[in-house]
Amino acid sequence: MTDNEHEIEQPDERVPKRVIGTPAPGTSMLGTAETEEVERDVPGVTLQDEAKARKAEKIVALCFTITFLAAIAFIISYVVFQVGSPEATGTSTFALGTSLTVAILGLAVGIVIWVRQIMPKYSLVQERHTMASEEDDRAVVSDTFVQGANESGFVKRKLLRRTLLLAAAPLGLVPLVLLRDLDNSKMPGAKFNKTLRHTVWGETTKEGKPLRLVVEGTGQPIRAADFNSPGGILSVVPEGYEHDLNALAKATLILIKFRPEEIKGGTNRNWTHDGIVAYSKICTHVGCPAALYEQNTHHILCPCHQSTFDAADGAKVIFGPAARPLPQLPITVDAEGYLIAKGDFPVPPGPSYWERGDAEAEARSKGGQA
Repeated sequence: MTDNEHEIEQPDERVPKRVIGTPAPGTSMLGTAETEEVERDVPGVTLQDEAKARKAEKIVALCFTITFLAAIAFIISYVVFQVGSPEATGTSTFALGTSLTVAILGLAVGIVIWVRQIMPKYSLVQERHTMASEEDDRAVVSDTFVQGANESGFVKRKLLRRTLLLAAAPLGLVPLVLLRDLDNSKMPGAKFNKTLRHTVWGETTKEGKPLRLVVEGTGQPIRAADFNSPGGILSVVPEGYEHDLNALAKATLILIKFRPEEIKGGTNRNWTHDGIVAYSKICTHVGCPAALYEQNTHHILCPCHQSTFDAADGAKVIFGPAARPLPQLPITVDAEGYLIAKGDFPVPPGPSYWERGDAEAEARSKGGQA
């Protein structure tokens, strides 16, 4: 056996390695054996400048890399940031939302740059056929319409035709009236429509005295000296309106007792008395009773959709779908030491309605806190 018989035949060229995301050697993206680039012979095509295309390619690759990293960050955030408290839930929501936004935005920007700066541009013309129907079809439709009109009696019976037109005339004006009614400030019922802006806390008793705050359910007036335990909470209503459901739907309050050092800047101290703060009990999201209170964190929770408010800081929203803080009611005490209202809420309580923006602008012009 000669030495040549033991020699292993070596290929003249190395087999090219396959890179992830590219077709196997000898095939195209469609699986055929043809690997050469084929340029379409399309009139009006404009090829991109190769130098600019390569630069754009790097930018697109960077965008896709950012998308990859942001998607990984989303998965990590889902695992790391667990919920269980308003603060933890807020952190988790922020991390998930931010990472997902960056991922989708990076992918979208990359695709847009790919299409606009790498792919060639074409000027295409789409030929359209005649849109008109055939003459026979139009004749059939015309005959059918005329026959139906004659059978209905619309042409022959003048009384029916005239009364139908008479009935339809005012119906055409209905949309104009509805659109006009959107501006309630100029309608005859404007005074009635503004009732949502105010509550009975701005009224007085028959003797002309401010309304007292009474315990909901019992109607017992509240002395500030008796409500002296920090962390305490009471649900209260205006005196004389304990059974007026329409009034209570807007005027129900929660009283919270704070230590002086616990009250933050968002709370109007001039509207408090000896650390007692009064907030609307009506959630600013959809009007549910926000009366669950966590003493350690000073958080007010609405049980319907988990909107959370910081009672120590003007009841500002710290979590959930509510968009505005719970309005604070200005309170003080009368000569007998009972808690009373100094006036109405500075802004309308409860959820949004059409004219609320006008009401808040009016409150700001009067110096109220919106």
